[in-house]
Amino acid sequence: MERIKIKNKKYKLVSLFAGIGGIDLGFEFAGFDTIWANDFDKWACQTYRANVSDCIVEGDIRLVKDQIPSHDILVGGFPCQPFSTLGKLQGFDDEKNRGTLFFEIMDIITKHDTKVVVLENVKNLINHDKGQTFARIKKELDEAGYDVNAEILNSQDYGIPQRRNRVFIVAFNRKYYKTGKFEYPEKEELKITTQDLLDKVVEEKYFLTEKISHTILGKGTKGYIVNPTIDQPISKTLTATMHKMHRASQDNYVTDIVNYEKYVEDKVKRIAIRKLTPNECRKLQGFPSDWKQVVADGQAYKQFGNAVTVDVAYKVACQVKKYIKENKILPNGRE
Repeated sequence: MERIKIKNKKYKLVSLFAGIGGIDLGFEFAGFDTIWANDFDKWACQTYRANVSDCIVEGDIRLVKDQIPSHDILVGGFPCQPFSTLGKLQGFDDEKNRGTLFFEIMDIITKHDTKVVVLENVKNLINHDKGQTFARIKKELDEAGYDVNAEILNSQDYGIPQRRNRVFIVAFNRKYYKTGKFEYPEKEELKITTQDLLDKVVEEKYFLTEKISHTILGKGTKGYIVNPTIDQPISKTLTATMHKMHRASQDNYVTDIVNYEKYVEDKVKRIAIRKLTPNECRKLQGFPSDWKQVVADGQAYKQFGNAVTVDVAYKVACQVKKYIKENKILPNGRE
């Protein structure tokens, strides 16, 4: 989506595990004011500074959390690898302590008496460890004084042709808001396809070589046999490892005769099927057209694969803003 400029922003926002700012942009466009953000990845921070704000602090949240200022709302796409079906599903026992970063969030919101918390993760978080992981998260937030809501949202239901299911946890501090029904954004009819977002000019380097195409378009081997699919109107989920070019049953590939004929010089070594460009991945995650790519392609693919779809974040933010307005408890204690 394109940038929405809001003159009078309300509600000070802090963003953890910000990445390149998918959640942050969505909330900014809805009128929230990002005053502090953090990520440990230097390349993500570089992209964030070039496109979102200078307010991002690079480093491990456990080492920089004392720098967090007073705020109204905390958002974060906390590390999903411990809960992802693509990972080892270790959850809170993750060997790299990524699962335990949730408890860092709890420390921060308890210290700052944060009014609203919005967290994003892979949909498997709900079912991980037979539901025990999510039950623990909900219990921790509830005991800290929050009403907790959770819903799995798919990017294709909010104007973006990408199958991307993510759980959005939205929690409101009962000290500041009366208990009400939080309404997640309504689903919308998808009016565009992946093909509508493809670049008009594509360099030769994005086209598959004849040699690698046999693997990419193959059906797999031994116990992993699956038919390749290309030219999908709704893209498969973008992943952080798509720069490694997985098989066509997992990653997105398109037929592009026009650019092949125009820009591919070595038509003996390359075929007319290509991977998505970083710019196309940008569009499939809803980042604005004035976005600056300040990192190499490999990092750009990783960043867009890790990102939260901006359109989805924006629509969640609008619903959060509506709830705040309708359920705020006045200073004198009256509702």
